[in-house]
Amino acid sequence: MGLRIAIDFADRGAKVIVACPYPDEGTSAIKTVNDKTGSENVIYKYLDLASLESVRSFAADIMDTEDRLDILVNNAGVGVIGDFLTKDGLHIIMQVNYFGHFLLTLLLLPLLKKTGKPLEPSRIVNTSSIYHNIGKIDFKNLNKTNYWYKFQIYAHSKLALVLFARELTCRLRGSKDTHVVINSVDPGAVGTNIFYSFGPIRGAIIKFLFYNMFKTPWEGAQTAIHVAMDKKAGEVSGEFFKNCKQASAHWNAYNETVAKQLWEESVRLVTMSDEELNRCFLDL
Repeated sequence: MGLRIAIDFADRGAKVIVACPYPDEGTSAIKTVNDKTGSENVIYKYLDLASLESVRSFAADIMDTEDRLDILVNNAGVGVIGDFLTKDGLHIIMQVNYFGHFLLTLLLLPLLKKTGKPLEPSRIVNTSSIYHNIGKIDFKNLNKTNYWYKFQIYAHSKLALVLFARELTCRLRGSKDTHVVINSVDPGAVGTNIFYSFGPIRGAIIKFLFYNMFKTPWEGAQTAIHVAMDKKAGEVSGEFFKNCKQASAHWNAYNETVAKQLWEESVRLVTMSDEELNRCFLDL
């Protein structure tokens, strides 16, 4: 879906930065976008969400080289690729799908704030999932391994993204003259390569079924594009979208106490100091 989103943005004349941990895949994506749109204003930058060091390096590079950031799409995600902790002590699925995006968003927030204007806010789009409905935030086991049903960890990460959007919205409301909105999207059941995390054979079967019976990656990308571009979607923050319409997330996503506690625990786990966190909310 990320490739389809990049093509759409480039076709509208935007400068697009494609970020991923695989240089060959990133280079291939740039070529595809160029071929599809004719745009030469598309670049690849290395980003490994499974490494907090990589996230910080990427964010620092963007802050140093870019003078504006209109849209941040937190689309990267993995399925059940393993059941282990990264070198940062976080579960691999939770770190790639949630903690990495959490840290990246906060580090880029000053640039988003600088860019946003009245009636033209900067936008953050979190790609959640229909599976957020079965997610749960258990603070004692946020990075637990040896789940009997490992796909549950994926569900937890997608619920966390929605809670993050709602809590960041609350905190931005307290910032003077801030024009940044953040919303979450459920792309629906989409046939993408994420299913290969279930194994090559099983994954290929699941992808085939989803691709032919449900949404294609292009179709799955449309809600994220809508939230990034639609005027009315830019007038709300902390909300949930599905099929290009504002919808209701699972009731667990509206627990303000859990959202606040998840924020505080996430700040601790990604090792942000109070000083660093405060800088994220300052104007450039």
